[in-house]
Amino acid sequence: MENLSYLEILSEKYPTAQSAYTEIINLQAILNLPKGTEHFFSDLHGEDKAFIYLLKGASGVVGVKVDEALGYRLSPEQRAKLLKLIHYPREEIAKAEREAESFDNWCRDNLYNLIELCKAISFKYTRSKVRKCMPEEFAYILDELLHTDGDTGKTNYNESIVNSIIDLDRARQFICALSDTIYDLAIDKLHILGDIYDRGPRPDLIMDYLMNRRGTDIQWGNHDIVWIGAAAGSEICVANALRINLAYYNFDLLEDGYGINLRELAIFAEKAYAADGCENFMPKVYDENIYGHISRNLAAKMHKAIAVIQFKLQGQLSNRHPEYGIQDRILLDKVNFEDSTITIDSQVYKLKDGNFPTVNRENPLELTSEEREVLDSLVISFMHSERLNKHIRFLLSNGSIYKISNGNLLFHGCIPMTEGGDFSKIDFLGGISGKEYLEYCDASVRKAYYSKDEAEKKENLDFIWYLWQGAKSPINGKKRLTTFENYFVVEGRRFFEEPDPYYTLIDNEKICDKILNEFSIFGKYSHIINGHVPVKADESPVKAGGKLIVIDGGLSKAYQSRTGVGGYTLIYNSRYLALAAHQPFSEYAKNDDRLSIGSNIKIIQQMPERVLVSDTDDGKRIREKIDILKQLIKAYDSGFTPHKNRYNSKGEI
Repeated sequence: MENLSYLEILSEKYPTAQSAYTEIINLQAILNLPKGTEHFFSDLHGEDKAFIYLLKGASGVVGVKVDEALGYRLSPEQRAKLLKLIHYPREEIAKAEREAESFDNWCRDNLYNLIELCKAISFKYTRSKVRKCMPEEFAYILDELLHTDGDTGKTNYNESIVNSIIDLDRARQFICALSDTIYDLAIDKLHILGDIYDRGPRPDLIMDYLMNRRGTDIQWGNHDIVWIGAAAGSEICVANALRINLAYYNFDLLEDGYGINLRELAIFAEKAYAADGCENFMPKVYDENIYGHISRNLAAKMHKAIAVIQFKLQGQLSNRHPEYGIQDRILLDKVNFEDSTITIDSQVYKLKDGNFPTVNRENPLELTSEEREVLDSLVISFMHSERLNKHIRFLLSNGSIYKISNGNLLFHGCIPMTEGGDFSKIDFLGGISGKEYLEYCDASVRKAYYSKDEAEKKENLDFIWYLWQGAKSPINGKKRLTTFENYFVVEGRRFFEEPDPYYTLIDNEKICDKILNEFSIFGKYSHIINGHVPVKADESPVKAGGKLIVIDGGLSKAYQSRTGVGGYTLIYNSRYLALAAHQPFSEYAKNDDRLSIGSNIKIIQQMPERVLVSDTDDGKRIREKIDILKQLIKAYDSGFTPHKNRYNSKGEI
């Protein structure tokens, strides 16, 4: 009876056997198309300009397609200008209006080039799918332009369309529409392996972009889940999100992007730290604010004020949850205020900053009344930010702790392991480990945001902090975070944050196979793909004979002096798996005839046979749909009539 009910629902879309036959024929044809291209990005860290630039060029793939489709007739200079147009269509159109001898001829030439390029990129997709990638208002005309078969009459027809577009002064809009369609088709599925937030200037603009793009999924990073916690009302997550963004001078994000009211924090910090230069808290400025005009000195005071609040809250939470095993992160009570020293792990260190005007020496973890008022206002501001919560709901609906996609296991950080190569058991959660543990973490993050039960919500919000800082967190991957030490303690180098054994074990192919098998992944061409730990230019991102690939190469400007590269993108199409290493992004790309960012694409695995849709997860779903449609046809052939003769006189089925 359940199957009959499902067939009845299905019959609303396919009301006749013939309509079901037609859909089966279409689906069978799709199974034999080449698989769509997947792109994997990680650790975007708010670098909206660099990320969107790479996305619009499909990590250098669009340049390759230009060479294949148009290289026979474009000079190097023309090639560069066409790529520039695809990346920045509106800016390049405005420039051509000022500088081109004939703007109409410029539009005509570029329309034909973009049409040819779009044809080359769209050949492996169905006509229906290509139309779905087009802006709705231009879909019909673009569809006509893309399907010229070489016939003279058809060519004249298309020439007439192009001329009409120009005569009607719609060329600008069509060029923009074609540019958007090209990059949309060049990337069929987009996987973001965590850390959209923090450090860089505008993660909110990245979120806007992702929300308007089809086929996107996100594997949450440690920075992302802190913002989820902050939007849900976690005091410590609010403090941590603010601390990091004040450290990088990101006032445009906080005030203009999300409307966070920083006024009370600024007033409090100016008063509480009036006699403190806060030199150790001066922001790192990689990007100047456009809208925010807070001085660096005040930013430093605000930075220190929220950091001290965070360390108090951190101590309170650690005491609240002794099972988390993070009591060693309670450090304010280890300070000797008389001689400005601190005892950590039985060793005494000199403090480089011993000024704690808001710390009660009798109860160091207690917030002052002023700190409590500031924190309450900040929490309300985060929870009531409509745009922030819109972005967080997208993170939750399109994201997860891990994802399995076409035989590849995707996650941000690690699978916590012992030094012996076993999965770490989480004692305070009943000894769960591996896949079961990651699924618990996923469910907990969702409860932290969505739960209506106050006690359940609070418990899971606290667990989000464990995911940020805990020794066995799958998205932190470090035994301890030494944030306090690196702010306050005199030491010749930064305090070392010991990584989980996972990061040394992953060079072993057997360990990678063990992890894949834990998630029931057994394919010959399966991989683990993750980010989180930046890979330096002289270090290979490919581990364990190709079983594991780390794709955090430093898209964030804060990392590029250490990594020497501007990030990695992994590309998986129907023929190969390739790694694109990018040069650091530069703003002068918009003002120079050359493109300032290059991408070195290296094939790391050639597929023995072309991968078809039938070989993918989508193929599996399509075959399931075909089987159901065959059942519907069989039902029709047996006399099944939807919505008729299903009820007796009593209204019963």
